[in-house]
Amino acid sequence: MSLDHYVTLGRSGLRVSPFCLGAMTFGEDLGWGTSVADSNKIMDRFIERGGNFIDTANAYTRGHSEKIIGDHLGRDPRKRERLVLATKFFSSLYPGDPNGGGANRKSIHAQLHESLRRLQTDYVDLYWMHAWDRFTPIEETMRTLDDLVSSGKVRYVGFSDTPAWKVAQAHMLAELRGWTPLAALQIEYSLLERTVEGELTPMAQELGLGVTPWSPLGRGALSGKYKRADKGNHKPDRGNQLIGVLNQDRTYDIIETAEAIAKEVGTTTARVALAWVQARPGVASTIIGARTLDQLDDNLVALEVKLPPQAITKLDEVSRPKLNFPAEFLGFVGGFGYGGTNIRGVDYPVFPNAPKNDAERY
Repeated sequence: MSLDHYVTLGRSGLRVSPFCLGAMTFGEDLGWGTSVADSNKIMDRFIERGGNFIDTANAYTRGHSEKIIGDHLGRDPRKRERLVLATKFFSSLYPGDPNGGGANRKSIHAQLHESLRRLQTDYVDLYWMHAWDRFTPIEETMRTLDDLVSSGKVRYVGFSDTPAWKVAQAHMLAELRGWTPLAALQIEYSLLERTVEGELTPMAQELGLGVTPWSPLGRGALSGKYKRADKGNHKPDRGNQLIGVLNQDRTYDIIETAEAIAKEVGTTTARVALAWVQARPGVASTIIGARTLDQLDDNLVALEVKLPPQAITKLDEVSRPKLNFPAEFLGFVGGFGYGGTNIRGVDYPVFPNAPKNDAERY
């Protein structure tokens, strides 16, 4: 696979590159990140290689991320039109204003207006709800998004960082009422964060939502630069976000397994981690970030990595999470309902307490 081997986003007809360029690092306003000049180079390289999917948010670097994209791409209709440009609403850039953020009708319209201004475009290809707004009825949010699609200011809609039950409610409500349904789901997903497999990813598959994982390198822990020998002494670039993870033995068990596999297949730890995520069921396009051109080029090579089955098994086992009930329980009930049969290639054992013959059946 390469960057120009496009996939459809869920059940929609929208074609996107298998890696999406995340723009959270665009701008140095927060004391870290990528300069404007380097951000422009990264976008150009991504597009040059065939990438067409760029993801940002109104809150990234206080809006500067959107402005960098708009200044570089929004002014050029030829570049803008071939891109799938995604941004998000929810975050407030106006402290003290109760309607400055969130997902009510007033705030969504205001946030989109500002995003379009910064991005220098008339429409957004994919508009994400960045997180669930517990104070706004989901009917209000979905109807507002449908209005924006009808107006031509938004093409597709999706949810990020929202409980599975709320995503399902919103999606089915939209389908029932003839509103624009969700096309995609953006969630944290990596070898270090797999609890989404309990509810979120199975839900996305069932509803036909394209999954776009964020932080596939575990906020940088799987980049290959962290070693168990330095445990307790790490000083990550982004501080406390990683300290807790880097103090866990499980983290290094996963890192060392990925390192060993990387040596076997002749690649890097980061590429192994990215290849594993991209191959997961339901994943459409993985969001990758890059502060430099070298990082971008290195990450893109992950699309060429083909992990052998035994390598995937090792990674699955070392990173296996403890899932909330009833996810794990349901993994053992096949014998109850399908015992002694093979369905979709899976053999289900006979339930030990099942009747062995007609005489035992009441």
